[in-house]
Amino acid sequence: MSLKGKTAVITGSNSGIGLGVARELAKAGANVVLNSFTDRKEDHDLAQEIADSHGVEARYIKADLSKGDEARGLIETAGTCDILVNNAGIQHVAPVEEFPAEKWDAIIAIMLSSAFHTSAVAVPMMRKAGWGRIVNIASAHGLRASPYKSAYVAAKHGVVGMTKVVALETAQEPITANAICPGYVMTPLVESQIPDTMKQYGMDRETAIKEVILDRQPSKEFTTVEELGGVTTFLCSDAAKQITGTTISVDGGWTAM
Repeated sequence: MSLKGKTAVITGSNSGIGLGVARELAKAGANVVLNSFTDRKEDHDLAQEIADSHGVEARYIKADLSKGDEARGLIETAGTCDILVNNAGIQHVAPVEEFPAEKWDAIIAIMLSSAFHTSAVAVPMMRKAGWGRIVNIASAHGLRASPYKSAYVAAKHGVVGMTKVVALETAQEPITANAICPGYVMTPLVESQIPDTMKQYGMDRETAIKEVILDRQPSKEFTTVEELGGVTTFLCSDAAKQITGTTISVDGGWTAM
């Protein structure tokens, strides 16, 4: 399918899932807006690389999504937003009684509140354009819980709930809102954790991945950023115009258990 002429804004997209999604949308012809909280030459170079590789327009806009006004400003600065992918996220792990309040506030702000702020600005743009797609990158933790991840689980459950509300509010319009719920995804962050896991458990790489990192993922394989980009692209297609207000699990069977 072609998304030529559409503009996609992807939050948290200078690496990992967000960058993978941006590349797949650009491959389908969409112009893309990359985002993170940094403003480095390499951030802008990534946008130029995508533009050159796929013959689309691509740019990078700095915005600190822990701040509501900057989240809204991201969409306003983009100027148009046919496709909104809320992906930005951080993580902190601790028992609830030890969980730092500032970490709770940051996780909720970046992963849940920012999706509200960007959506609030993007939906009127989509209505004016007569077409729109919102794809929220939630998580298997938007449907299930794990200990020590109170803020992350709460934020991802919140994202799923908000997705349903936006879908209902736009149900009679050519706008859809859905949440993708990945399991463990091979990103630079996960890759960096593998050596420590091997050392901690005295395991080789393959055993550490399958028995520790992918313990809850029945397929024992990581989801890839390209796969998540492919699912996002499908949700933007005409074939998916009646798919709205739902979650799509890309988790190797995790939520089937």
